[in-house]
Amino acid sequence: MTIDLDIPVNPNKALWEKGDFTRIAETMRRSGKDLVATLGIEPKMQVLDLGSGDGTTALPAARLGADVLGVDIAANLVAAGNARANKAGLSNLRFMEGDASNLSGIIDNRFDLVLSVFGAMFAPRPFDVASEMVRVTKPGGRIIMGNWIPADPTLVAQILKISSAYTPPPPEGFISPMTWGDQDVVRDRFAAAGIKADQIQFEQKSWVFRHDGPPSELLDIFRSFYGPAMNAFEAAARNNRDAELEAELAVLFAMQNRGGARTEIPANFLKVTVNKG
Repeated sequence: MTIDLDIPVNPNKALWEKGDFTRIAETMRRSGKDLVATLGIEPKMQVLDLGSGDGTTALPAARLGADVLGVDIAANLVAAGNARANKAGLSNLRFMEGDASNLSGIIDNRFDLVLSVFGAMFAPRPFDVASEMVRVTKPGGRIIMGNWIPADPTLVAQILKISSAYTPPPPEGFISPMTWGDQDVVRDRFAAAGIKADQIQFEQKSWVFRHDGPPSELLDIFRSFYGPAMNAFEAAARNNRDAELEAELAVLFAMQNRGGARTEIPANFLKVTVNKG
């Protein structure tokens, strides 16, 4: 099976190939494993992980015996994911480049579970994303998304909110990925793909970023390797405001840390479960 790459370039590709998101992913491993353990994954299940990165949820799913395909827009993360799968000896896991809003290389009704944790929410054309996820899910299968919540007081929503004050306005027609954390919006998107409201369930859950060091070090990792934060610092520097941005984020990271000298910072997210009839 191949993914058709003869499609318009996803404008997020450069963003997620910027820096090295694997460094952020290292702080998310335990939360990824913990979430996957709750999903009822069984051996030989067919699982698609959309916006898979280097495998924070794909590897735990494969270790439970599922046949897993990870799809990500960023070539460097696909390469990192395949390297991790090979090192772990997981022949039931592979990663490919692809766009969550156009999965034209994947046949209809292919997967028992389509999983996307902080991945597909960042793809453009959200109605297309919902439609594609529904299309490739088997009848009786599930779609599970983890999406950051707009205006939430915890870490990621606040990083994005603070960063936005230092960057130019988004282009006309831009749809914020944070809208995937709004339940009414999610219902509308899946309704357009033929999913009824009673086929969708929502839960607010918590994801924990962990780093064996102080929160200032975790902030340095975000500043150096997280595309949106990198862009914000570059924009702030052009206006001589990078020190101001760093100070604001340093307060955020320190105040939200729950782990003392060993950083643990929770971030709320919306878990969306879609049951395809």
